[in-house]
Amino acid sequence: MKKLLAAGIAAASMVMAAGAALADGELNIFNWGDYTSPEMIKKFEETYKVKVTITDYDSNDTALAKVRAGGHGFDIVVPSANYVPIFVKEGLLLESRPDQMENFKNVDERWVNVEWDPGRHYSVPWQWGLTGIGVNKTVYSGDIHTSAIFLDPPAELVGKINVAPEMNDVMYATIRYMGGKWCTDDKEVLKKVHEKLKEAKPKWLAMDYSAHEKMANREYSAVYYWNGAMLRARLQNPEVNFGFPKEGYPFFMDSAAILKDAKNMENAKLFLNFIMAPENAAMLSNFAKYANGIKGSEACMDAELKGAPEITPTPEQAVAGEFMLPCAPEVTEIYTKIWTDVLK
Repeated sequence: MKKLLAAGIAAASMVMAAGAALADGELNIFNWGDYTSPEMIKKFEETYKVKVTITDYDSNDTALAKVRAGGHGFDIVVPSANYVPIFVKEGLLLESRPDQMENFKNVDERWVNVEWDPGRHYSVPWQWGLTGIGVNKTVYSGDIHTSAIFLDPPAELVGKINVAPEMNDVMYATIRYMGGKWCTDDKEVLKKVHEKLKEAKPKWLAMDYSAHEKMANREYSAVYYWNGAMLRARLQNPEVNFGFPKEGYPFFMDSAAILKDAKNMENAKLFLNFIMAPENAAMLSNFAKYANGIKGSEACMDAELKGAPEITPTPEQAVAGEFMLPCAPEVTEIYTKIWTDVLK
């Protein structure tokens, strides 16, 4: 990685481009756990003389509830694509206009006019990936490109499976597995989804957010989990393979945004501009092992990320993926009722 930049002429020019920004102070980031590069944070702190505090959350719902409650003290949050519109609609985000910042020119065109934040008036790309299947190939050698691994598990995997306890990801895969489409309110389809999840859950060992280490050390033999975490698991244990469910799987992009009640507004704007620099975005990917959406970052990425099968699905695998966008409130209410009953 490149050495830390001195807080000199280059830093001053970035400050000016990002707006009238503080040269010191604090920044409080509310983000998913084990998802923020310490190296990148250190570089930001030393460049701008800003003390960064990171507080972890384990789900979009946790983050949204905390921010809604107020009095949180956070400046930046990193919601997924299907939650950004909720934050915006509820007036929780500052329209910080990342599209007018100096480094916005580095955002890949694919990630500019996104459905969840057209033109990027509120958020910038953090990392993106998908939810799929991780399997220890020494335990099971059959087809892993299917949600049957956790919904109709083969005998070798029964009682050895972890499923990420994220409602939307699990509901998405199950709805597609049962022949439906995301945001469906078809009663027959949802009845089948409900029954399938109730039938499958006793065959799982856990519903755990911290899975990549346990997959690597063989505590789990299969998981329904995120691709970057499974790349990290494979780097520790080459027995781990990753599958893209042919029935359908959800893509995600998490984006950094400034909260409307941020206390360190200018430092937050500095940070958004900072993570759109290719060398800084690469630090995020090198740490968490996901793609990032910033052009030119590949040149600074670790070799293990380039062409990694978990990160780069084949064209045939990619067609089964789809971004989850928010469903109508009445549909979300139905999904939540199903999920709550499954968790009992």
